[in-house]
Amino acid sequence: MNSSNVVNISRPLTEMAKLQPDTPAIIFPQKSRTLTFRELDQESDRIARGLLRIGIGRGMKTALLVPPSPELFALTFALFKIGAVPVFIDPGIGALNMKGCLTEAEPEAFIGIPKAHVARRLLGWGRRSIRLTVVVGGGAHWGGVSLTEVRRAEIGDLPFFPADTLCDDMAAILFTSGSTGPPKGAVYTHGTFAAQVDTLRELYDIRPGEIDLPTFPLFALFAPALGMTALIPQMDFTRPGTVNPRRILGPAAEYSATTMFGSPALLNRVGRYAAKHGIKLPNLKRVISAGAPVPASVLERFAAMLPEDAEIFTPYGATEALPVSSIGSNEVICETGAMTGEGHGVCVGRPVKSITLRIIPITDSPVETWSDDLALPTWEVGEIAVRGPQVSHSYLNRPEATIMAKIPDSSGGVWHRMGDIGYLDNTGRVWFCGRKAHRVVTSQRTLFTIPVEGVFNTHPKVFRTALVGLGSIGRQQPVLCVELETKCGKPEQELIRKELLQLGSHYPHTKNIRDILFHSAFPVDIRHNAKIFREKLAGWAKNKLS
Repeated sequence: MNSSNVVNISRPLTEMAKLQPDTPAIIFPQKSRTLTFRELDQESDRIARGLLRIGIGRGMKTALLVPPSPELFALTFALFKIGAVPVFIDPGIGALNMKGCLTEAEPEAFIGIPKAHVARRLLGWGRRSIRLTVVVGGGAHWGGVSLTEVRRAEIGDLPFFPADTLCDDMAAILFTSGSTGPPKGAVYTHGTFAAQVDTLRELYDIRPGEIDLPTFPLFALFAPALGMTALIPQMDFTRPGTVNPRRILGPAAEYSATTMFGSPALLNRVGRYAAKHGIKLPNLKRVISAGAPVPASVLERFAAMLPEDAEIFTPYGATEALPVSSIGSNEVICETGAMTGEGHGVCVGRPVKSITLRIIPITDSPVETWSDDLALPTWEVGEIAVRGPQVSHSYLNRPEATIMAKIPDSSGGVWHRMGDIGYLDNTGRVWFCGRKAHRVVTSQRTLFTIPVEGVFNTHPKVFRTALVGLGSIGRQQPVLCVELETKCGKPEQELIRKELLQLGSHYPHTKNIRDILFHSAFPVDIRHNAKIFREKLAGWAKNKLS
């Protein structure tokens, strides 16, 4: 075996344990628990040996349902070290979706807290495939070997040598949020993870010794691989939009966090609180936000508490391909944000170095083979397609979905169809115009959600809007759903409706939208609380107008 082909995503942790052994790798302020890089590396070694002892080994898919904790970090790196394949599923997707994901993933092992094991047994999760179980935070009576038994030290506690996994070996299964259909399991290889770590380090100039405050569990796992201390806040990770701002701002200030990841919904809530109370975070170098477009007003408000040389970056991507591109708040606030309000879409920056990005014609059919002739010229709207080392090549046990989303090329590579609509400008920047599945096709023209909503979102009393289409494709009736900043009575709603119609009359793509409905609170995804479930809104709008 050529050693240059060996890639194991656990290795950066071991390297950091040698480089900065006594630096905290993870801090849980609310529990007063800290693990240094050396301790995390040793703990994951200990668990890795124990997992092998009970029969969990290389290539074995292992469902991991453990909340953010030292145990989650140690277990994840232990699984990577032995070459097993952790299956990551958002717990907030609901019991039915969880059962579907586990049926599809076919894990042979299941590691979870007692609550997860109770649900597994009562609801039949993974009944046909799971044969080994580990309980975290409980005894064997919950239905498996306890983690305490797994991590039982052996004589001498010899050093553990990670599996010699290769670049293309499966490393993990990450399920999508299911915001535009049933969740799908994206297959990550060790090479995928390594490319992501390398890209994030270079893109944002992340250096060992920095302190990261991640508010999304999977992003937290990147911190140790990047040499950063992960500062885990006390919050409900499935509801970032309802977070207590003090539990973010307090630890950020106390531990001098240099980096923070937060969804647009979290930035909005925390930024409003900080503005109201005059709070500053002088040590933050960068804030990263993803999951949905971040309004310029949210960026501007949050940026007010940062030092002058700090920025908020909004990387564009998806579970299947991340990061694809990135843009900083300075460019949005000074230039592209105003263009969004004029209906140009949302600028998501330029593709990162490792990504090749093209715009291809919009179609709901598979594209069998890649051809350079597919690429559309600048300014022409189409579907975004990407190729690069951080792009996943397939979905697990979903051949139909793989065929729909992936385009093989002649060199053996794969292009991923993002399912997003957009275009390139003449400077190479990518402009996002919404999900392909959400486009509204009327008898006169095709409307894309983001350019339409950008116009109406400029109204000062509007929190956000959502365009939905009623009826059959080609004859859809466009309806604008509106969520206001604050609730108001019917007379004020009617005044706002007239003002919105006046706003829309200035642009060709919004002037024919006449139906406006006010909604108290849009249904959103559980991962970021930012992606709007437009299918649910469309059903609601149909009932309101019938």
